[in-house]
Amino acid sequence: MRHARRRIVRRVTRLAAVGGLLLGGAMVTQAAMASESSGTSAVPFSSKDTTTDEGAELAARLGASRTAGNWIGADGKPVVAVTDEKTAAEVERAGVVAKVVSHSMNELKSAASTLRSAPRVPGTAWVMDYRNNQVVVQGDSTVSSSAWSKMTQVAGAIGPFVRMERTQGTFTTRINGAQPILSTGGRCSAGFNVTNGQSDFILTAGHCGPTGSLWFADNQGTRQVGRTVQQNFPGSDFSLVQYASGTAGAGADVVSIGNGNGVRITGVGDPSVGERVFRSGSTSGLRDGQVTGLNATVNYPEGTVTGLIETNVCAEPGDSGGPMFSEGIALGITSGGSGDCTSGGTTFFQPVTKAMTALNVQMIVSKQAAGQNASQAPTPAASATHSAIAPGSTSPGSSAPSSGIENGATLLARITDPQNVGPGLLVIAGSIVALVATRFIRAEQDRKAYQRQYRAMWG
Repeated sequence: MRHARRRIVRRVTRLAAVGGLLLGGAMVTQAAMASESSGTSAVPFSSKDTTTDEGAELAARLGASRTAGNWIGADGKPVVAVTDEKTAAEVERAGVVAKVVSHSMNELKSAASTLRSAPRVPGTAWVMDYRNNQVVVQGDSTVSSSAWSKMTQVAGAIGPFVRMERTQGTFTTRINGAQPILSTGGRCSAGFNVTNGQSDFILTAGHCGPTGSLWFADNQGTRQVGRTVQQNFPGSDFSLVQYASGTAGAGADVVSIGNGNGVRITGVGDPSVGERVFRSGSTSGLRDGQVTGLNATVNYPEGTVTGLIETNVCAEPGDSGGPMFSEGIALGITSGGSGDCTSGGTTFFQPVTKAMTALNVQMIVSKQAAGQNASQAPTPAASATHSAIAPGSTSPGSSAPSSGIENGATLLARITDPQNVGPGLLVIAGSIVALVATRFIRAEQDRKAYQRQYRAMWG
């Protein structure tokens, strides 16, 4: 009876020890995986605060024949342009500011369509100016007097709500995220990290290089970043660079803003006219400004690109493909523009929502709530407002260290980090001690039983 009880005790002890080993192993793996970056996930879209989208939602619901766009006023409140007093009253009842205008969105779109059908003139661009209820046609310094005269005639035939403007500099793509990526075609900036569920990619500008372009993180071409697997340019301006390793690694949810600092990306959205935004690039670093127009068309020397976001944020060669964002929300990737960061200028961005839809990819974002620790993030200047946020309070997003374009730590490195796996290792160590102890006790009991039997047999 006593021997049976001992056997039961030994078996229970061994089972407990084996269970401890399995539990400790699970704890180690869990801790190691949890320590990988700051916790990221992939989402197709993540809208901004609901109050910031009220204007856009109202304009969409009321229709293009009764409205003419929406924007953010100087007080941070959404404004909707409407074509009659009845619609204005409906907008006001919804708690949104209404402005009665003469021309509907349908008329603005018709004007833009007429301009697109005219002979193409490189160095020109046009955008819908919602706040002034006009379509603005711009011509840079490369447009000849005769070409500009012809464009003016086309605009005049459309109506007085088409405004002609000459601009300084030239409209060019900004080839030459903000981390630099280099190929034989020039230097660009990495945009945002995206995934299709099997592989990770850099979403950057399409004009940076054709499909098959190899990209490196150094001038010597020894640190390959990846290869362009899909290019969309002209027409649109975005492309996918597939990571050579297949994964974006640690910090995939962070965009660089210079000096080893970064901003966590927490979602994806579309900007509003009047919204304050931030852009980062490998040439000029972090810059801020305001969205001045949507659905812009630009006639670059290489071809025409439509559906762009127009801003007064400056950019320079090499900034192409870099990210535009606000409050941690990814908005666009740098396409091109005019001017520089000394005299200022106009910069156009490819909306990320349209690019992601066309490419069937999802943004890699931080699980951290949008806006957390926003006060720690750098804020270049208090200028325009971000949707319903008070003027000057907008920030790029929550701050984070920027590690550059490198693969993340291996699972083995994380497993051997005592900070991550200490509790699990203690459980494993205790279980091993228990197994060794039960084995030793059994061996000692067997030895004593043999001695008793030997003495009984031989006296």
